[in-house]
Amino acid sequence: MMIYRFRAMIIGICLLLWAGISLTAQTLTSAETRFTDTFSEWTLYAAEEEGELRRRWQSGDDWTSWDYRLGGHSGQIQLKWTGNPNEWEIRGDNQIITARTIWKGDFREWRISSPEHRIELRSRYKNILEEWAMEKEETGYFGMYTTWEGDPRAWTIVDELDESVSFPMKMALVFLVLYHSTPKL
Repeated sequence: MMIYRFRAMIIGICLLLWAGISLTAQTLTSAETRFTDTFSEWTLYAAEEEGELRRRWQSGDDWTSWDYRLGGHSGQIQLKWTGNPNEWEIRGDNQIITARTIWKGDFREWRISSPEHRIELRSRYKNILEEWAMEKEETGYFGMYTTWEGDPRAWTIVDELDESVSFPMKMALVFLVLYHSTPKL
């Protein structure tokens, strides 16, 4: 009987370790549209994997609900209040991340909050939304810029964030840049 308990304990520990390893934060490298004529489906690239970010309802003109998946991570992004584009909720990995504009109606500056972190994302320029960044001593640097100037279909991601920054928080950063820097086609 003791041997079975010991084996069950070893299997349980191995499963916990495997789950922890598979759900560590991914280092994102780039994003590009899946098709050249729409910005509603994106392919996400991490150091070793490929994933997706896509509008939940492809038919119609609903840009308020999105789903993402990369490796062992998946989640949803939704406008928190109907008709108010100043606040989004990102859900995944048993977390809820909130993204709010710093100034109402100014979609170039965002505050992204989780229980562990509070970071701010800004567009580098006021009139050109092709370069975004956030840097905080405790969490590291995150930046996104168009791979080719003037073409919002492909983005390079510089992800130097600390491992304490969760994948849903990284997805909040990526989503806000892609959503607010591209046409709704």
